Amino acid sequence: MPPRASAVAGLAALAGGVLAALAFPPFGFLPGLAGFALILWSLDRPAARPVRAAAARGALAGVGYFSVSVVWVVEPFLVDERTHGWMAPFALVLMAGGLSLFWAAAAALWRRIGARGLPGLLAFAACLSGAEWLRGHVLTGFPWNLPGEAWPAGSPLSQGAALVGAYGLTWVTLALCASPVWILEIGTPRRRFARAAAVAGAFLALHAWGATRIAATPQAPTGPVIRIVQADIDQKTKWRPENLPGIFQTYLELSARPSAVRPDLVVWPEGALPAVINDLLAPGSPWRAALARTLAPGQLLAMGAYRADMDARQVLTYHNSLILLQGRGGDLALAGLYDKHRLVPFGEFMPLGDLADRIGLRSLVHMPEDFTAGPPPRPLSAAGLPAFQPMICYEALFPGFTRAAARRAGQRPDWILNVSNDAWFGRASGPWQHLNMARYRAIEEGLPIVRSTPTGVSTVIDSSGRTVGPVLGLGASGVIDLPLPPPRPPTPYSRWGDLPFLVLLLLSAAGLAGHKEIFIGLAKRRPLRRARRDPDGAVP
Repeated sequence: MPPRASAVAGLAALAGGVLAALAFPPFGFLPGLAGFALILWSLDRPAARPVRAAAARGALAGVGYFSVSVVWVVEPFLVDERTHGWMAPFALVLMAGGLSLFWAAAAALWRRIGARGLPGLLAFAACLSGAEWLRGHVLTGFPWNLPGEAWPAGSPLSQGAALVGAYGLTWVTLALCASPVWILEIGTPRRRFARAAAVAGAFLALHAWGATRIAATPQAPTGPVIRIVQADIDQKTKWRPENLPGIFQTYLELSARPSAVRPDLVVWPEGALPAVINDLLAPGSPWRAALARTLAPGQLLAMGAYRADMDARQVLTYHNSLILLQGRGGDLALAGLYDKHRLVPFGEFMPLGDLADRIGLRSLVHMPEDFTAGPPPRPLSAAGLPAFQPMICYEALFPGFTRAAARRAGQRPDWILNVSNDAWFGRASGPWQHLNMARYRAIEEGLPIVRSTPTGVSTVIDSSGRTVGPVLGLGASGVIDLPLPPPRPPTPYSRWGDLPFLVLLLLSAAGLAGHKEIFIGLAKRRPLRRARRDPDGAVP
């Protein structure tokens, strides 16, 4: 392949990745999803060493996509700039480069399969969505900005996640958005028109189904009144010891703000107070007394907090927790406890911790030691509250998190409580993308979500992934008082999990079934010598 043509194909792959990433919040440039067609086009260009060339172009596409998607990763390292600031550029380069390896492997596999036309399109959707599934599961998993979550959450097209989940919707998104390559390939004008009509029909069918589902969203709230507290506490100054009294007082004042109806539950965000909660809530503590005076008898407080505990070996451990407290007429009672199960690598714990410690690396948590993961999650119940599933920050990325907890407990929750510290993400793309992913969890499960963060974005989300009532955006301070929206019946995804995604992968395999030479070529591990075919499978 001429060097110039090879360079053009590589640039097309890189540009395709960047364009696709611009479809996500806060950019919202949905035409950028055509970048997947550009990526597929680049992979199908001739090359002297096709599999290696395809892997390189897949990697370039991934670098473009993840450089835009995870650019916020530099922000946590700038919170304590003197200690961690030097790591920021390395974090972005290593994360974007590392995640791009999944796309490189997908591109190499697609090229090795060697299909074109409709089978090639379906194979592309299968290879890349399969790589995204692996990205969400390998090691601890990191499913940030799955392509299927590019549609604005709460829109008609996003409702497909209720059927097939975010991974299945990723397959659908890739197949539809890369389809121009198939539509414009070899064939008569009539065939090209038929292909375009088939793709347009699929888009319209998905949109119509999604719009119908949104119209059927339960509206009449019957749940308790919930107050979300957002105090707008800056992460860079939060951990100065002299600021603790002022931060605590701010949360107390917002929690006690007068309203027409007394909230049944007050929600503070993840890590609301910059201290280990054990000392603050110790019997006789003035902090405990002040909090007890703020809560009315029977009123509940869900507080994101850092707590210390002794494990079975009598070793002191630290947990990122959600603590449920209830006012008891001048004192407090513990009504529930959840310890975060999925921890952030490098942020809350260091992989290979002993080795990392020896070379001077440690996680970003403001604790003497890394956090310890809690047990597998289960829904919580408390007096006066419908059963709910806690979901702390990073856990909102994972499709099926609530479904797995419900199956473990044999009980489906009525809603999800998501507390998060998005102040780590800065004031640019990270908080908006995190909100978008949390809204997809509502669509998948058919459950409303109450979301509280210290600096934004805090809101209530209904069972179709739409925000309800006020939204406290970035840098806002205040409260939201709303009754809990109702859940809807279990969705297909909440019943079957990723089984529909597996069916879509099998559909891709079925599309290849008529191309026996593909499997012969794979078995012999040598480049295929394809006959010139019409993209719909007919030999001219």
